[in-house]
Amino acid sequence: MSFSISGKTAIVTGAANGIGLSIARNFADRGANVMCADMDEARLKEELGPHLDEGNMRYFAGDLRQRLTIANLISATIDAFDQVDILINASRQVMTTDVLDVEDTSVEVLLEQNMMTSLRLTQQVAKRMIKQAADQTEGPVGTIVNLSSIAARSTRPELMGYSIASAAMEQMTRSMALALASQRIRVNAIAFGSVMSASLKSSMIENSDWRDEIEKKTPLGRVAGPGELVDAAQFLASDASAFMTGEIVTVDGGRSLLDSVAAPAH
Repeated sequence: MSFSISGKTAIVTGAANGIGLSIARNFADRGANVMCADMDEARLKEELGPHLDEGNMRYFAGDLRQRLTIANLISATIDAFDQVDILINASRQVMTTDVLDVEDTSVEVLLEQNMMTSLRLTQQVAKRMIKQAADQTEGPVGTIVNLSSIAARSTRPELMGYSIASAAMEQMTRSMALALASQRIRVNAIAFGSVMSASLKSSMIENSDWRDEIEKKTPLGRVAGPGELVDAAQFLASDASAFMTGEIVTVDGGRSLLDSVAAPAH
């Protein structure tokens, strides 16, 4: 089986910074057509450059919590590249929870932003994949990769909302994998930790001692760059993982084996 994604069309959300941006750039460099989606239009333009309409990258700015925005994203992708083969749900938010504050809305906010947005995108993109493969009797129809976190399996009260949303994302991944298997659409996820996401970078700026703590308590002894998730994402998006679905692949330098990091950051 091939690791190649050349000629495939991918939608990558959260593509204005961090992990989503790294995946989008690397997929494009490796021959995929990439639609980069994010709320931050100014950042998309800044990061992706002024010549997007001339190559194999396009961008779409909008609030993907809105169903109409999702429909418009898919339409824009079809208009630009005629099809969609890969969905990378990399848009996410991290915020802390005050577990005794009845006015705290972090659980609702993070479920909506991190899980529900990915679920709705998965549903709509899967419908498009099924439609475009109506005359295809064999072979893969599409692949979907969700970004989760090792927080789904660890207990940090101050990260309760984020942990609940991550756990929900992983269960959604398994459920959609079963639901779409008969359509030859695979759904997997990457649970990461100790990776320099945009949120972790921001947290480290405000809390300079967190990097040392994370590095000391990650068995491989370092914080990975966002590009180190790219190969895992490409593997799951390519035919190299053709017999994998419903799996949660952990990329965390061994941190979840003994996670004793006290810093509430991911």
